[in-house]
Amino acid sequence: MPAKEKPQIFVKKTSSKTIIDDYAKLMELANYTKFFSPEQKTLVKLNLSWSKYYPACSSPPWQVEGVLKKMKDDGFSGKNIFTCENRTVVTNIAKGLKGNKWSPIITKYNTYFVPLTRVKFTPFKSKLPLMVLDSKIFPEGFSIPQFYIGKNMIHLPTFKTHGHTGSMGGDFDHHNHESAGGITCSIKNSFGGLLTKRRHFSHQYMSEVLVDLLTIQKQIHPSLMAIVDGTVAGDGAGPRCMMPRIKNYIMAGYDQVAVDAIAAKMMGFDPMKLPFIKLCHDAGLGCGDPDQIEIIGDEDAKDEDWKFNVERSLVVWGDQQVRKGKLKFLEPLMHTFLFNLGPVMLSAIYHDLFWYNTIGKQRIKKYNTTEWGRLFKQYPSSIPNGQRLNLIRPE
Repeated sequence: MPAKEKPQIFVKKTSSKTIIDDYAKLMELANYTKFFSPEQKTLVKLNLSWSKYYPACSSPPWQVEGVLKKMKDDGFSGKNIFTCENRTVVTNIAKGLKGNKWSPIITKYNTYFVPLTRVKFTPFKSKLPLMVLDSKIFPEGFSIPQFYIGKNMIHLPTFKTHGHTGSMGGDFDHHNHESAGGITCSIKNSFGGLLTKRRHFSHQYMSEVLVDLLTIQKQIHPSLMAIVDGTVAGDGAGPRCMMPRIKNYIMAGYDQVAVDAIAAKMMGFDPMKLPFIKLCHDAGLGCGDPDQIEIIGDEDAKDEDWKFNVERSLVVWGDQQVRKGKLKFLEPLMHTFLFNLGPVMLSAIYHDLFWYNTIGKQRIKKYNTTEWGRLFKQYPSSIPNGQRLNLIRPE
């Protein structure tokens, strides 16, 4: 794309009755086969923010099906499509595949699922300067999945808020004010794939890490795209303890910074005031200024303002205080076995046992009465007898 052209973001309104067809139309609108060839291997990075199902938290089944069906209809062989996801210290891949109803869809379209916990990670030396990954986070060097290198990438994030992306890296002080957070979309989705499950150490410099991850992606993926689900968006204490808001939008784009900028604007934020977007914009990694971005399709999206507010869950707040706030004297403990006995256990108790079974289930019950809740319930939870998930351990 010539430098003077505005980056294009493709947006479409949708409904539960037309969602699969609308994903196909969105991908056609974006002319994705110009950049993604059926003969080339393509990674489809899912978004697992919680092993349990919660609206807007992880890639919904219709997003996964819409993209995979369109690719298969356009002649992509299942052996060249690799859905993939990693685990964190607080998520489990097997439970996520089941809870979010991904396994039956991946099996239905005869594509592969790659658990990134099982692939070889190879040391990576960036040819472009990085902000923090090779200095402050992993000064002894870091690795990325070898399987990623040279393959095209399609990210499948959702519209949602995030408690960790609203401030610059380093300690909170009068120069770096404490923030409730920002948003997570396409750039943040790479966080769950490029780095190992110990990536939580990046939280102190989250904004700068996201810049580094986009820098890396531009070096290893020939083509890079995000297809974002905003059928149900997450408002509040993201990425998990959110209020589901039905918005009926889906979006796609190749400029990852522009995708996140438009997502942020639609949610009600000034993109250029979110540190990771401005840093990426200033570094020339993409366009974060909505006035310089062209919306194709449902142009009314440019006037959307959902007035979302970011909050922090108890766990996110505590994590920030220990890593960069008033409790930083405890930070050395995060690097010992006590981390699993403390923050990890606290997260499981708070999110999975307390919040999900009280507040979360009440919100899910209400959500299940909506068109999207009813659609989710129609998707099968398990793979049909006699079939199995194409689970591979790549070279």
